[in-house]
Amino acid sequence: MSDLLFEPLQVGRISLSNRVMMAAMTRSRADDAGNVSALTALYYAQRAGAGLIISEGIYPEPMGKGYVRTPGLATTDHVRAWRQVTNAVHNSGGRIVAQIMHVGRISDRSFLPNNAVPVAPSALRPKGQSYTDGGMIPFQTPRALDVDEITAVARSYGEATRRALEAGFDGLELHAGSGYLPMQFLSSGSNMRTDRYGGSARNRTRFVVEVLERMIGAAGASPVGLKITPGMTFNDALDADPAETYATLVEQLDGLGLAFLEVVNHHEHIDFHALLRSKFKGAYLIGGGLTKATASQALLDGRADAAVFGEAFIANPDLPERFRQDAPLATGDRSTFYTPGPVGYVDYPPAAAIAAA
Repeated sequence: MSDLLFEPLQVGRISLSNRVMMAAMTRSRADDAGNVSALTALYYAQRAGAGLIISEGIYPEPMGKGYVRTPGLATTDHVRAWRQVTNAVHNSGGRIVAQIMHVGRISDRSFLPNNAVPVAPSALRPKGQSYTDGGMIPFQTPRALDVDEITAVARSYGEATRRALEAGFDGLELHAGSGYLPMQFLSSGSNMRTDRYGGSARNRTRFVVEVLERMIGAAGASPVGLKITPGMTFNDALDADPAETYATLVEQLDGLGLAFLEVVNHHEHIDFHALLRSKFKGAYLIGGGLTKATASQALLDGRADAAVFGEAFIANPDLPERFRQDAPLATGDRSTFYTPGPVGYVDYPPAAAIAAA
């Protein structure tokens, strides 16, 4: 019996050669203006054997930036910079989608235009610290967005979508997890609004749905996907009833025609895959701590259509081929995950090069 990991898959309008997906991972190699370089193009091209590459999180507008040296899709310069990446991936036979990520309150004024205060659904200071080159800095109390500003932020996702297509991306993924702005709207612990964006689960999902509508308006539905991380408490994302929240959200996706849904289950007692899989008609992607064996079994059991791997792709640029051959996996050096330059970024050799040495 063939391993489904190596079978082709149609995800919306994107044709994939296998089902081993590369997760979005912040690598902090852009310049201070948010432009990626030829080094980034090499990094992704080395990993073009993935069925689909999901790019690192890209901010749609300057207020969405939250970490050092993270890239944007807010300017024409950003488009030109990303085009060298998509060209490199396509020339290597791969497919890549842009993950659009607005961090909201998970930022620091030093990252934002004119030292602006971070924004959020509500003016609630999250627990935790922001990673900067100068060390860890406690999060600040954000400013609550007014309704007109919420509309403007949603519009920025649509504008970033148009830029992503101009830059040559095959599609897009909305990052609505990890405690960032969309998840701040979803979570009852960070959304204390009393208007149409707060209160009930239906209201708290409104922002995500409106953003997706903006993205679909710019690109159509067939290249657009969504990532959620139900149960995750990272970045102080707390929800009193995540099962209700995410069931309500996914039920609203039915009429949108999204290409894929990526779900990373972080709840100890709720099986969100069992809850959500049957509610979504597009390609269903699972991620989070998978091995080749657990991923293969999930596909065989019909619990997912594809599997998303993160850290394993850092030190194993040829991860799908290593899986095919049952070759040993290398371990990445965590001390270089977010440092500038090529070390720990493009210097991990493929298995074939190691065998030939």
